[in-house]
Amino acid sequence: MSRAFVKEDDGSRPEILPEHPISAAPNLVTARGLRLIDARIAELRAQIAAGPDEVHLARHRRDLRYWDARHATARLTHPDTTLDTVQFASRVTYATEDGTEHTIKLTGEDEANPTDGCVAYTAPVARALMGLSVGDTAVVALRGEPNEIEVIAIDLTPDEGC
Repeated sequence: MSRAFVKEDDGSRPEILPEHPISAAPNLVTARGLRLIDARIAELRAQIAAGPDEVHLARHRRDLRYWDARHATARLTHPDTTLDTVQFASRVTYATEDGTEHTIKLTGEDEANPTDGCVAYTAPVARALMGLSVGDTAVVALRGEPNEIEVIAIDLTPDEGC
């Protein structure tokens, strides 16, 4: 076939973007997490309404599809304060074998930000801690090595931060 009949991509068409993968885990969210999803949806809708730029429009529409799906499947979940165990939306302090203490809040996947202390409930350390009480231990891989961790404190009071 002659090259005359092959259309070259001149960049005038919007990029075809792959969809964001959606986790198969239940979409548990804290109240803060649900507000973050709502804010992201509002922001994307405003950007779509304001922007005729086809390249960015395709990206914003793809992102909006993801966040709309996450909003539709969100399950607002609060810790059960009658239990004294680590659970979703609780804040837990644990110590590693070397005595280092860490405090994390177990959150939904989209709200997770480990540098701020928010860890997705699906993360290995969170899964190891779930259901434990103060004084209980579990073994979890930290930096690729098995490490025994001990629950030092559990806070089930609702809060808005990480």
